[in-house]
Amino acid sequence: MNWYVAKIVFRIVSGEGNHDAQFDEQLRLIQADSDKQAFEKATRLGKICEDNFMNSQKQTVQWQFIDVPEINQLSELADGTELYYQINEPADADLYMAWAHHKSALIGVGN
Repeated sequence: MNWYVAKIVFRIVSGEGNHDAQFDEQLRLIQADSDKQAFEKATRLGKICEDNFMNSQKQTVQWQFIDVPEINQLSELADGTELYYQINEPADADLYMAWAHHKSALIGVGN
């Protein structure tokens, strides 16, 4: 058995959907024998996690499973193992670094 990180994407629709599009991207740990099996398990998980509920404004909120756009096999499960990466190319590098420092400070690990 291998370990995989799967990205599962949901669309969030409130009421009639007259709002900016919202998507929830979740990274989930999956154990499987192959990439194909990991993809199938992540897809089943996405479908199982679809949900509908009423918000405080008495609107129906829907979490609609969209797809599994990424599956990455992990080499090992150990302290410091890379689970996921994304390369960003922001228009303003200083603003991006300020955002990263701000987010870090909010969780108590800031520089």
